[in-house]
Amino acid sequence: MRGARVTALECAKCGREYAPDEVRFTCPECGVEGILDVLYDYEEIASRFTREDLSRSTEPSHWRYLPLMPVESLEHTPPLRVGWTPLYHVEGVLGLSELYIKDDSLNPTASLKDRATSVAMARAAQEGVKVVAAASTGNAGCSLAGFAAASRVPCCIFVPGTAPRPKVAQLLVYGATVFTVDGSYDDAFDLANKAIERYDWYNRCCAVNPYLVEGKKTVAFEICEQLCFRAPDRVFVPVGDGCIMSGTYKGFAEFLKLGFIDRMPELIGVQAEGASPVKQVFESGGELVPCTPCTIADSIAVGHPRNWRKAVQGITASGGTIMTVTDDEIVAAIRELAQATGIFGEPAGVTAFAGLTKAVREGMVAPDERIAVLMTGSGLKDTDAAMKSAGEPVAIGQSLGDVERALAG
Repeated sequence: MRGARVTALECAKCGREYAPDEVRFTCPECGVEGILDVLYDYEEIASRFTREDLSRSTEPSHWRYLPLMPVESLEHTPPLRVGWTPLYHVEGVLGLSELYIKDDSLNPTASLKDRATSVAMARAAQEGVKVVAAASTGNAGCSLAGFAAASRVPCCIFVPGTAPRPKVAQLLVYGATVFTVDGSYDDAFDLANKAIERYDWYNRCCAVNPYLVEGKKTVAFEICEQLCFRAPDRVFVPVGDGCIMSGTYKGFAEFLKLGFIDRMPELIGVQAEGASPVKQVFESGGELVPCTPCTIADSIAVGHPRNWRKAVQGITASGGTIMTVTDDEIVAAIRELAQATGIFGEPAGVTAFAGLTKAVREGMVAPDERIAVLMTGSGLKDTDAAMKSAGEPVAIGQSLGDVERALAG
C-alpha cells in the first residue's frame, strides 16, 4: 500500500496552484494568510482504493487510509498507533436516538492533534528533518513532544504562559524544549514562526503546514466507515484555529468524491463565546477581525485563527453553520457528558457537545437525526476545569457512622 501522489498545492485565498516542490508551507503571494490545500489525482486513487479494500484491511490505525494521505509509505510513519478511535452510540442521551460520540481522547497523547502530528513526523522523516517546532495552546505541543520522542527527533515548543500545568508537564516529560511565552497563543504563534524561519526548523503548526490537515481529515473517514458508510445528518465540531473543521470537511468531501458516501453532512462549528472570531466572519462574510480570547477552553482560545478561511469555506459548502457556547455551558458539558456516557473531556474537548446540548434545547435538532460529535481531548489534561464542573468530594472521618451521617445529608 502506498500513499497518494500530491498533484498540486492550492491557495485558499487567491486560488493559485503550485507544484508540490515549488513551495513548502504557505502561498508566496498571500503570505501567512495563504493557507494551502493539498490536491490529489482522485481518478487514480479511485482505481486502486475502494470500500472493499477497507473492509479487508487489518490496519488498526488511521494509516488504513494511506492511499488518501500525502505519505509515501508506512516505512516513514511514527511507531505510535493513531486513530481508529471509538465511535460510541449513546442512544437516548439528550433525547436523541442516533447520537454518536467520536472519542479522540484515546489517541497516544490523548487528543485529536495526534492525527496531524503523525503526518507531520512522517513528512519530516521523508525530508530528513533535524528539528521540528510548533506553537501550541497545549495539545498540539503535547502531541508533537510525544511523537518526536517516539521518532527520536528533537523538538521545540512555544506555549502561552497560561497553558494548563498538566499539559506543560506532559511536554516536559516527553523531553521537549519548552518555551513558555509571556503572552497569548497568538504571541506564541508569532514568535515560533520567527524562530522556525531563523533556525530552519520543520513547522508542525497546522495553520501553516498544509499537510497536517490531511491527518485530521481521517476523523471523518473513520466516522463514515464506523457508520457503515452512512453519513451523519450533522457533525458538531469545536473550532479554534479552524484546522479541525478544515480537516473534517475535507475528509467527508473526499469520501463523497470517491463515492464512499452519498451525501455531505452539515458541519456545525462550535466556538467559545469569549473566542469566536470565526463565527463573526462566517456571519459577516468579510475578512477576519481578531479578538482578545477569554475562555476556559484553552485549546480553542484563539483570537487570531490562521485557518479560518478554509474552516468557513467548509462549513458553507456543507450547508452548515457556526454557533457559540458560554464557559458555563462548557463547564456543565464536562460533567454532563461524563455522567451520561462515561467519556471524560477537557473544556475544548466537550465544546462540540455543549453546542449540541444548546442546539437541542433551542429546538434546532430533531430527535431522530443521525448526529456525530467530536470529543477531541481528555479531561485529564485540565483537572482544574474538571473540578469546577464536578464540585468537591464529601469530607468525613474514619468511622462508618461518618458515612451514614454523610449519606443522610
